[in-house]
Amino acid sequence: MSYLSAIERYREHYVDLVPLLESLIHSLVAQSDWPGNVNKAVAQVCRCYGFAELVYVLNAQGMQLSANIQADGHIAPGRGVNRASRPYFIAIADNQSAVVMTEPYISLASGNLCVSVLTSCTLAEHKQGYAVVDVNLVKLIEYIMGDRSRGRFSGAFKVGYSVIVVSLFTLVLVLVYNVGLDIVDLLANLNNVSDPLRPFGIIIFITLALSIFDLGKTILEEEILMHKDIFRHSSTRRTITRFISTILIAVSIEALLTMFKASLGKGEFTIPALLMMLSVIGLLIGLGIYVYLGAKAELMLVEAQQRRTKV
Repeated sequence: MSYLSAIERYREHYVDLVPLLESLIHSLVAQSDWPGNVNKAVAQVCRCYGFAELVYVLNAQGMQLSANIQADGHIAPGRGVNRASRPYFIAIADNQSAVVMTEPYISLASGNLCVSVLTSCTLAEHKQGYAVVDVNLVKLIEYIMGDRSRGRFSGAFKVGYSVIVVSLFTLVLVLVYNVGLDIVDLLANLNNVSDPLRPFGIIIFITLALSIFDLGKTILEEEILMHKDIFRHSSTRRTITRFISTILIAVSIEALLTMFKASLGKGEFTIPALLMMLSVIGLLIGLGIYVYLGAKAELMLVEAQQRRTKV
């Protein structure tokens, strides 16, 4: 999931995420081994909350008392760092009973997009301190959206799409090679060309190569290079629109060539050319209706989510 999509989802579902993250931090400080055996407490919590990424402890002055304890049990440097100037520490110092959540940011410890959740806790000798949990925002969104299983197979999906794209581009190269041979032969025998429609056959193959190239390019961009948010109707609508547009261009060129053939005295191509042009018009109207209704439906969904968020 792209960072922009993760942030958008975070803001959309913020009201629902707050209780979940509050339960995470409360579960941590409620562990019987806390804070004496921080590593064990972190391991127990991370088994239930797979999106927890990093845990550390601060004293009342904002000094980090523990190392950065990662979800897999590894220890990262961080002990002794003064975090009193951090916005989340200033916020928790002003409201001791609250659970404070930061805005999304890039973690210097992991390099991932995350949010920090912290609350006050009791340390050794009944001293006050603060427990801080860094949450991997992408994993959190995948968790609440039920998208974790699909994420595990995303690599295999990309490999499959890559094979298809390579096959399509290989076919394009074959067509271009054959077109090149036909053009060379046509130029070599330019004075002996008896069939005036022969160049149209070359154009047909060029058009076919263009359509296949556009299809491969669309798959490469939509399914491999770019992040595609399947939960947004606009992502699916964009893919379908690009695919239908490729077909429209190909059919339009073929209809135009067929009409040229009819104008050169091949009367039997008149009806096919007319039918192809009608097909292009039908596809264009259908695509326009689909895009309009899809955009309108998504706008209604966004407005409904905004009303739910305000409530």
